[in-house]
Amino acid sequence: MLIDHYSIWNVLRQSLKGHTGWKPAWREPEPKAEYDVVIIGGGGHGLATAYYLAKRYGITNVAVVEKGWIGSGNVGRNTTIVRSNYMLPGNIPFYELALQLWEGLEKDLNYNAMVSQRGILNLYHSDGQRDAYARRGNAMRLHGVDAELLDESQVQSMYPWFDYDNARFPIKGGLIQRRGGTVRHDAVAWGYARAADRLGVDIIQNAEVTAIRIENGRATGIETKRGFIRAKKLALSVAGNSSRVAAMAGLKLPIESHVLQAFVSEGIKPFIDGVVTFGAGHFYISQSDKGGLVFGGDLDGYNSYAQRGNLPVVEDVLEGGMALMPRIGRVRLLRSWGGIMDMSMDGSPIIDKTPIDSLYLNAGWCYGGFKATPAAGLTFAHLIARDEPHDTARAYRLDRFATGRMIDEKGMGNQPNLH
Repeated sequence: MLIDHYSIWNVLRQSLKGHTGWKPAWREPEPKAEYDVVIIGGGGHGLATAYYLAKRYGITNVAVVEKGWIGSGNVGRNTTIVRSNYMLPGNIPFYELALQLWEGLEKDLNYNAMVSQRGILNLYHSDGQRDAYARRGNAMRLHGVDAELLDESQVQSMYPWFDYDNARFPIKGGLIQRRGGTVRHDAVAWGYARAADRLGVDIIQNAEVTAIRIENGRATGIETKRGFIRAKKLALSVAGNSSRVAAMAGLKLPIESHVLQAFVSEGIKPFIDGVVTFGAGHFYISQSDKGGLVFGGDLDGYNSYAQRGNLPVVEDVLEGGMALMPRIGRVRLLRSWGGIMDMSMDGSPIIDKTPIDSLYLNAGWCYGGFKATPAAGLTFAHLIARDEPHDTARAYRLDRFATGRMIDEKGMGNQPNLH
């Protein structure tokens, strides 16, 4: 008998049988002619949406259609950080919901996603930046979210090897959220895929969408490389490809696509036990369970659909790392990669119906896509199932750019490359 429940006892039993008794993580079904819901995009958000549609709302006649293989997109191309240390009312409750869902995810999915609440520390380097972090921390605490403002001595007791006396960027303290941390990115995709499959969802890989069929103002299905699939409801959740896929339905979105690079060093002994961001430049770093330093920084400054970046950003990111802790200068870079970011005009996401009947949109995640995965899936599923926004996602309207209700978390205006 094949087993699909993961437990210590089943692992021990299967170890005696050469692990030959496990069921596949998910099926490889042929597409059906019609589904109640078809989700375009088999990344973390698409898979989470399918899972919550089945688990919370009882809608199991669902297909997730992915152009490649599960985990080949942004869900497998990020720096694994999860947090809810936002400042604006539209964002704090949403990302806090995501963090609460992360905290119970492994039990919910019966899958080891390697959730590690090791804490995230944002460093400040001036009195003005300290005051800005104090305002953010107070806003978080007013919403019931944990936040602590640390002085230099408290930070130094945690990370004594930082360059505190840097002539240009002296470290004065930091804002810490101890419940933040990291989650294994590809395990999130695999866990949601496996859990959705167990509830009856069809996961259809290698089925690139080539057209969206619109009949009398209503989305009725998709043309794919594996044939036409009819849908009563159609949901777009394709991250950096949002503009291209939406254009198949005649929609123009307030989104630009940019490349975000990330990097991993060779494995070294335990060095950083949390997540740290450098406040004098865009640099963030943590250490993986394999020992590699995982870090990243700013977007490449040009629009692109390529999953690779350019050398000026590599130089800028490494300069930030060296300014923070010069001792990493002798560590060798192992590899780098790029993810396509769907940058909205105010730096905040969109979860809403589109002007086309039965067509729903989840897009514009900028830097926040991975950390939002559980809440994005849950609230998008709610929108699809109930045809009304979830309470924590009401601010993420598509028309907010036309009505002036932007959620400008960074205060950068309507320039996506600055968010």
